[in-house]
Amino acid sequence: MTALPTAHRYHDHAHAPASGTVSLSYEERFLRRKMLCTADGERFLVDLPQTTSLDHGGVLVLTDGREIAVNAAPEPLLQITAHELTRIAWHVGNRHTPCQIEADRLLIQPDHVIRDMLNLLGATVTDVTEPFTPEGGAYGHGRTHGHDHSHPHAHDHAH
Repeated sequence: MTALPTAHRYHDHAHAPASGTVSLSYEERFLRRKMLCTADGERFLVDLPQTTSLDHGGVLVLTDGREIAVNAAPEPLLQITAHELTRIAWHVGNRHTPCQIEADRLLIQPDHVIRDMLNLLGATVTDVTEPFTPEGGAYGHGRTHGHDHSHPHAHDHAH
């Protein structure tokens, strides 16, 4: 049995031309150990020392030195537009929802509770499918994690 190429390292930018690409959703880009397949069909193992948030444009470095580029895959999202987009962005951020912020719109993952709130606030919410590259957590590093409304919380807060 032949051992699969393995990536033990990740960099946020390429050091050499990539030898392959892998397209992953936002949730799939948060990993430590997983089998992946490049766009060309090459299978490889990711075995990072710790769970890592892979960014669009980053690279996984295989043990033989080859780099596999990481792309954000298109996924279902909610596009938010509004006359007072800054105010709407505050409400989205107050819910700790991962959010891609652009000059004229916000993108978030589908959430019926957030959607209902945004509609009540006067925003226009549209279903779209495109790559999702939200802002990082505090100080631009790490991930924000949205609230899951499908189970009870261990802490109190109003919605």
